[in-house]
Amino acid sequence: MKSFSDIHSLACRRHGGPKAVAAGLPTVLKQAALAKKSDAFYLSAMMRRVFRAGLTHSLVDAKWPAFEYAFFGFDPEKLVLMPDDMLDARMQDTRLIRHYGKIRAIRHNAQLVVDVAREHGNFGRFIGQWPDDAVADLWRELSRRGKQLGGNSAPAFLRMVGRDTWYPTGDVLAALIANGVVDKALASQRDRRAAQQAFNQWQQESGLPQAHISRILSMTVG
Repeated sequence: MKSFSDIHSLACRRHGGPKAVAAGLPTVLKQAALAKKSDAFYLSAMMRRVFRAGLTHSLVDAKWPAFEYAFFGFDPEKLVLMPDDMLDARMQDTRLIRHYGKIRAIRHNAQLVVDVAREHGNFGRFIGQWPDDAVADLWRELSRRGKQLGGNSAPAFLRMVGRDTWYPTGDVLAALIANGVVDKALASQRDRRAAQQAFNQWQQESGLPQAHISRILSMTVG
């Protein structure tokens, strides 16, 4: 496995130097900033990611104001009380993306946010306090407790809200394979743990957030 300094040097050679690489890095928020955001903010972002999966992001984003209106600003306390007939009525609303499974997931994931907020004070505190060196386990927890949060949806959601996480895009996976970390797709928990350990090591070497390491790693391929 290459050192992070070698990975960074390769990314800089491929993408125009350190300043160009730094300009492409995602925003990462500290725990306190994550904890200040509302539970409605997190539920909205979570469901926006769910609807983005398999669709053009710009299409979903253009319709999102209508979703915000139709679903009470994604206030989770209101959405857990939404009856079946009201959810079914939303399936007739042409302003929305009428995917039955994803529409139904809104109420389920609202309950997830409510439950987590009761356990930890608020949803932002929960994700912010999760150990950085086991962030892939946070993906698994969100997938286990939520709906439509499997695959890359959990890490994509965390990246959207500014929570530090690596992100297994195709380029990141190719780079992990090239570095001998895994030999195939992250199909097992063992492969995911091996990838997490590699990111932990690179973070110790560099002092950078794992989100930045992930993006820089992708630049060695794409």
